[in-house]
Amino acid sequence: MTEQGGDVIVELTADHRELEALFSQIELQPIDHPQRRVLADRLTAELVRHTIAEEFYLYPVVRRHVWHGPALADKELANHARVEQMLKSLEDRNVCDPQFNDTIAKLKFEVASHVREEEHELFPRLSAAVPPEKLDELGRLVRRAREAAPLRLRPSLPGTSPAHRLLVPGAGLVDRVRSFFHSRTTTG
Repeated sequence: MTEQGGDVIVELTADHRELEALFSQIELQPIDHPQRRVLADRLTAELVRHTIAEEFYLYPVVRRHVWHGPALADKELANHARVEQMLKSLEDRNVCDPQFNDTIAKLKFEVASHVREEEHELFPRLSAAVPPEKLDELGRLVRRAREAAPLRLRPSLPGTSPAHRLLVPGAGLVDRVRSFFHSRTTTG
């Protein structure tokens, strides 16, 4: 490859490891520590960015090239919808709210299931069905979407999470992040 990075499988697997690390960072914080909120907001932004990358770049290829691809893509999209619902319920919860920790635990379980299914079932099928050049091209698209994310570039102001500071207020965090990345992926 001429540019640094990997194919779509490498890129999305790296996202999975980052999400796992964020869950671990949240769990390392004391139960009612404000840093849990900051980390949960970062987790939300990263999860939404990851799901958008899969929805725009991965699942259309899965539908066209992988055996039983439409059913696999539909199953993953249903998983994404469940995760987004959990993220939305997490948005307005304070770290002192017992539902905050319950939602984080349920979210971690759902994301871990999604990761296992992708890495052990979907990715091997994709690798067998799609030429390496196409996987590399998809990897570049996923990387470009990640690099467009301002959340990695700017520190948060005291008392605010990076996502709340960088995204236009109004809708909930999930919807704002989704809107931001949707506009970036559709305009180039």
